[in-house]
Amino acid sequence: MKYFVLLLLASFSFAFSRQGTLIVLNKSDHTASLIDVGKRAVVATLPTGVAPHEVAVSPDGRLAVVANYGTGQQPGNSLTVLDVVERKKVRDIDLASYRRPHGIVWVEGPRVAVTVEANKALLIVDVEARNIVDAIETDQPLSHMVVVVPQRKLAFTANIGSGSATVIDISSKRKLKDIPTGAGAEGIDVSPDGKEVWVTNRSAHTVSVIDTDSLIVKTTIPSASFPIRAKFTPDGKYVLVSNAQSGDVAVFDAKEKKEIRRIKMEFNRVNDADQRLFGTQFGRSPVPVGILIEPSGRYAFVANTQADVVTMIDLEEWRIVDRLVAGKEPDGLGYSSR
Repeated sequence: MKYFVLLLLASFSFAFSRQGTLIVLNKSDHTASLIDVGKRAVVATLPTGVAPHEVAVSPDGRLAVVANYGTGQQPGNSLTVLDVVERKKVRDIDLASYRRPHGIVWVEGPRVAVTVEANKALLIVDVEARNIVDAIETDQPLSHMVVVVPQRKLAFTANIGSGSATVIDISSKRKLKDIPTGAGAEGIDVSPDGKEVWVTNRSAHTVSVIDTDSLIVKTTIPSASFPIRAKFTPDGKYVLVSNAQSGDVAVFDAKEKKEIRRIKMEFNRVNDADQRLFGTQFGRSPVPVGILIEPSGRYAFVANTQADVVTMIDLEEWRIVDRLVAGKEPDGLGYSSR
């Protein structure tokens, strides 16, 4: 009874103190769900391309650009632009010969940076003009996720196949360096002050911390059970890491560089998980992947891709406060204040 009352109070507080839209990409449905975070309800479901994986939201919160990765039999080669305010699809952007767009982040103006795994490259795409401005080779297999350090105008890609991070100077449009991190480098995030980039090495079960001045790994932290994504809290104090195999989220003290707790998702996979991207390799795990922390830093959202739920975590109390339902196989997450 006490837990129910606390949960009800937390729900009431969130509903009346937060505004914004959570964007959830549903890989198996080929859609994006727009969730009103105050009401915790889906307000629109919009079409994307085949198997959308990641999304970038414009600084003003109006547009969301979706990378359509495709399936094993049908490689994707497009981006979908959504209007979050009008709740409608605006356009598709054809990437021509570039295949498997995945990690995506807003760079500046109307431009996004997006990895294309099949081409071992990072593209700069003008969303308004609908064209590719630059294509910069990483020359690394499976360049998967990307972050930008705006203070230095550098992009970092996490490369699963080579277990490395590639550094690209966006201004000069050239590759600077490949930094070995660990087997299966996949998740990546940058600290709010731009001084560190954290890379999750899923097969090595570690997290590498890269110094953005020296461009070297300054420490490697143990991180058990297939760490797949990383996300800094807005104040830079903590890093959340989702672990696909163990079905939990690890919390790291960013300053001390150590794990301080784990939050179990407490949910099992759906019955048809064997037909999805991860299959049954992680047993009954709900496979938490995408992580998003809303701007105030109070709440985190975690996409449990094999359970068809998005788990909501209170980051002050470090506990689960809700489950949001969008579509089938949720993964990439975005947030708009609109």
